[in-house]
Amino acid sequence: MNPSAIMKIMSAKNKFVENHPKFTAFLSAVYSRGIEAGTVIEITVTRPGEEPITSNIRVQQSDLDLLQSLRDLAN
Repeated sequence: MNPSAIMKIMSAKNKFVENHPKFTAFLSAVYSRGIEAGTVIEITVTRPGEEPITSNIRVQQSDLDLLQSLRDLAN
């Protein structure tokens, strides 16, 4: 990966952490214990003036295998 692209991504990541410190702390707490098969991940999106929309997934081993493959590609 090109060094200027890496710098741009790192700058965007730092801005995200600055804008959303509670969310990044939450993610750190979740990932510090790892995600295992059977874990339920739920997300809710609430747009201004609209009802919330919620969905969830139960993590399967194939999901974990995919994430590991993606991590391997990044290294």
